[in-house]
Amino acid sequence: MAYTTTALCKTYMGITASADDTLIGTLVTRAQAMVDNYVGRTFEASSDSTKRFDAVRNVFGRYLVFDGGLELAQAPTTITNGDATVLVVNTDVVLNPWNSYPVYALELVPSSSNVWQYDANGNPQRAISIVGRWAYSVTAPDDVVAVMVRLVSFLYRQRENSADYDRPVSVSDGMVLMPGKLPADIASILQPYRRFAT
Repeated sequence: MAYTTTALCKTYMGITASADDTLIGTLVTRAQAMVDNYVGRTFEASSDSTKRFDAVRNVFGRYLVFDGGLELAQAPTTITNGDATVLVVNTDVVLNPWNSYPVYALELVPSSSNVWQYDANGNPQRAISIVGRWAYSVTAPDDVVAVMVRLVSFLYRQRENSADYDRPVSVSDGMVLMPGKLPADIASILQPYRRFAT
């Protein structure tokens, strides 16, 4: 799902004609990819999907830690341990952090007799599955929507700019080079959302 719409971007840019709707829609898609790549996360999920986790590599004692920058935007729909036991939030596991989203890990509660299990064949790989909304939020935060509108406007206006250092540049064989950096105002708004590899 897109963080913004063509209509919102057109309103921001003062465009009423529909001649460039396809271009603006394409820029929305590209701007979203630029934002996600810059911050190292996805901001919204409109539906559930299943992710699988290793019962060794992702487990630290009672914690199941999500890898690859994964985050849950709300409590998971289903948690299935490697032994096919369905775990229940607040009965078998708690969310971490427990009082806010996004969630980065699940912790087995001390009163639970469960442990993170291998699958029925004794394999730890992809043994544990979680169904949920894998993103920072169910819908993109307002400041991210504002960034998207601003970035689409920036990209749209660059097609008329003659200064090649800050606009997409067409090179041979239809390849397009994008600007080296995001505009400073956009980068400063996104900075608190950035994930850094450890």
